[in-house]
Amino acid sequence: MLLDKPAGVTSHDVVSSVRRLLGTRAVGHTGTLDPFATGLLVVLVGRATRLARFVEGREKRYLAVARLGFATATDDLTGEPVATGRTGDVRDADIAAALAAFVGRHSQRPPAYSAKHVAGVRSYRLARRGAAVELAPVDVEVAAIQMVARDGELVTFRATVSAGTYLRGIARDLGERLGTRAYLVALRREAIGDLSVDDAIPVAAVTPEALLSPLRMVSHLSVRALDDAEAGAVAHGRTIPGGAESGDVALVHGGELLAVGESGNGSIRPRVVLAG
Repeated sequence: MLLDKPAGVTSHDVVSSVRRLLGTRAVGHTGTLDPFATGLLVVLVGRATRLARFVEGREKRYLAVARLGFATATDDLTGEPVATGRTGDVRDADIAAALAAFVGRHSQRPPAYSAKHVAGVRSYRLARRGAAVELAPVDVEVAAIQMVARDGELVTFRATVSAGTYLRGIARDLGERLGTRAYLVALRREAIGDLSVDDAIPVAAVTPEALLSPLRMVSHLSVRALDDAEAGAVAHGRTIPGGAESGDVALVHGGELLAVGESGNGSIRPRVVLAG
């Protein structure tokens, strides 16, 4: 299901609420949102939790607000102030150009207060203990980014990014590119692939009827309709004949998603089976 997470609650809180409302432990989400952030949280229930890997790796679109002239320890509004910089002479044209320079593939230094592991420990746990944390840059991709509005120190921008991209990192780096400082003050996730927050419901509205077809969660994959014999083989994890094209494919029987398979070399091998 598609939920619109409010500010002030964690993604774990949302999952706990869904478990209570639906009376099941088999609930998971496909990508954490920080407590202060709002927007689309894709929640999977029952056997559909097996599809998480096919959702969390998709492009994500955000509406974000950065504050120029200041830096915090966490690169967002939850952290202690650590530095200041100039703002008065930063022009809109400079901001637009700096944002445009993010488009494409580049290395990003994850925030010290992140869920990245350092020697088996979450980075944010080390940072909270006062340890000096310097995470290695990771490759990310920005498909699109543009300024939406400017109100003094506050810059609103929309960005479509690859999985694993930190919008806090973009806000921080935007400040550096402008010769000042910046941190993230607001964040809303608008979409994951073709899954939109416009179709999301509030957590309080969760009911069994709000569950979407698992096939909706993998709408970006090509579809292979199975006959009865193929469906029986796939349900037992057996490989079936396929085409020459390689990649993941949604295996459908009777209009329902039976499995996701990996196609290549003339065959399809089930990766995740929802039946049984």
